[in-house]
Order: sequence, then structure tokens, then C-alpha cells
Amino acid sequence: MIYIGSDHAGYSLKTALVEYLSENNIEFIDLGCNGETVDYPDIARAVCSKVLESKDNRGILVCGTGIGISMAANRIKGIRAALCGDYYSAKFTRKHNDANVICFGKNILGAGLAIELLDVFLNTDFDGGKHIPRINKIEGEL
Repeated sequence: MIYIGSDHAGYSLKTALVEYLSENNIEFIDLGCNGETVDYPDIARAVCSKVLESKDNRGILVCGTGIGISMAANRIKGIRAALCGDYYSAKFTRKHNDANVICFGKNILGAGLAIELLDVFLNTDFDGGKHIPRINKIEGEL
């Protein structure tokens, strides 16, 4: 399952991403906001707690720059959130880092590019292999 959320600054980009997911019959759950003022750490916590329920879950987070919400997400054990603004980062954060959350900044990139990057993120598999011990180190397991 895909979980999506934004603070008020990222709301318009989140709306475009939700539209893309809906139009492409991609199952998702929108965890807010609905345009009201909210604190990005609360949205990050809501989305990330759902992502952690299954290894197959993914998350999408949006704020004004993407920085604050990615920092908040990465404070949660088991979350590997990546702020992406280019194709290479969106692809390789999945292939090498097994990222489970992608973050965007509404004031940094347009909806068209965010949708392209989301598509890459959702359709790229983790390579595994030599990357597993590195991820374990991130998780503090080694």
C-alpha cells in the first residue's frame, strides 16, 4: 500500500500526486492534510507509522522544501526517506538504499517532474546483495 501526506505548504503538490495515483489505479491512502495548517512532523509520523506495517508499503511526503518532512521521517527507526528532485536519485534510492519513503518540496519542483520521479520510485526494485549490509548499518543492526 502507498501512504501519502503533506503539510499545508505541500498540499497543492500532494493533490496533483493523488490525482496521478487515482488516474493510474494505484492504491493509496491519503493521510492529510486537507489544506488546513498542520505541522510536518505530525504528517511524517502518520505516514511513516503506516509504512512500517509492511515491508511492501511505500510513503510519499510533501512539504514546502521537502527538507523538514524528510528530516522528521528519518528520525523514525525503519524509515529510509529520500528527498528527490532528479531521476537518478529517485531510481537509485530504491535500487541501492531500499528507500521506503520519497519526499518532495512543492516550492522546489513542479507537479510534472514530481509525478515522473514518483513513477520511477514506485517501479524500481531494490538490488539487494551488497547493499543489504549497508542498510543494516543504517538501521544500527551491525
